[in-house]
Amino acid sequence: MTSLSDRVNWMKTVRSQRSSVNKSAVCLAFSAMLFALCAAADAQDTKKIPRIGFLALLVGRLAPEQAFLQSLRDRGYIDGQNITIDYRFAGGKVDRLPELAEELVRTKPKLIVARATPAAQAAKNATTTIPIVMFSVADAVGSGFVANLARPGGNMIGVTNIMPELAGKRLELLREILPKLSRVAFLAYEPDPAHKLFVNEAQQAAERLGMKFQPLVITAVDEIESAFAAMTKERAGALVIQPLFSSNLGQGKKIADLALRNRLPTMSDGGGFPEAGGLMLYGPNQLHLARRVAVFVDKILKGAKPGDLPVEQPTTFEFVINLKTAKQIGLTIPQSVLYRADRVIK
Repeated sequence: MTSLSDRVNWMKTVRSQRSSVNKSAVCLAFSAMLFALCAAADAQDTKKIPRIGFLALLVGRLAPEQAFLQSLRDRGYIDGQNITIDYRFAGGKVDRLPELAEELVRTKPKLIVARATPAAQAAKNATTTIPIVMFSVADAVGSGFVANLARPGGNMIGVTNIMPELAGKRLELLREILPKLSRVAFLAYEPDPAHKLFVNEAQQAAERLGMKFQPLVITAVDEIESAFAAMTKERAGALVIQPLFSSNLGQGKKIADLALRNRLPTMSDGGGFPEAGGLMLYGPNQLHLARRVAVFVDKILKGAKPGDLPVEQPTTFEFVINLKTAKQIGLTIPQSVLYRADRVIK
């Protein structure tokens, strides 16, 4: 028979075990709740960080890209902290852009920044719903990206360079430093869908000025040397270069060196061309346009609809002369032209 004291001790043991079990259950439940809350918070934080796609031809932090990123920082956006920028670079190969654009679309970004006309075309073909912010696009309307500048509709917004329309001004500047200029060559890049706009505008401008026009449309950058052979054979007095060669294909120095070797005056509106040794640049201020691209990114991230935002045109232009190159090819730049330059490289 069990004594009274034994039963009392047994009941105390049972109560103690029940208490321990209850405490363990409470602790376990509390830990599970904390874990769930932390996981939810982490998921929420991750969800709050918007992903931005960036599609371009060349790898590298060129001056316009740097200006774009700085403008984003000025608006409080820092890559890796409160935004994620997912880069895709085509290594200078236009035919890789469609595949890269589709890769970006599959990541479901909040928007895609498309640097240069071929990248914008690839992004346009890849999505009709994700906003596309145009960066250094030659002619947004002429390229078929938007219906009109004021009310673009669709999913494409940003800035347009309107660079083809400046062809006449470039030829006039060449004529000022070369009064007897009668034949001008134009180097264009066929894989760029905007190349026809550039060629047509330049040809019309040359005809207005009474110049003979020689278009040289190449399909790959390794054809540049043969293009020079063709223009020198036809005795071209000057060469105008489509901006893509310098600003997005990294061929500015190669072209400038070949022009120097052939003592051929050159003109372009591609960023960095005079710095690479080209004679002159006249066109929109690319750093200003790059900063404006960040403004459009900011508006989209804050909920603006692409179709309601007007496409912006350049408001500031720059004229740069490489005086060192002029001296090397035996060319004297008139003081009246030098005075109008925004920058002179000596």
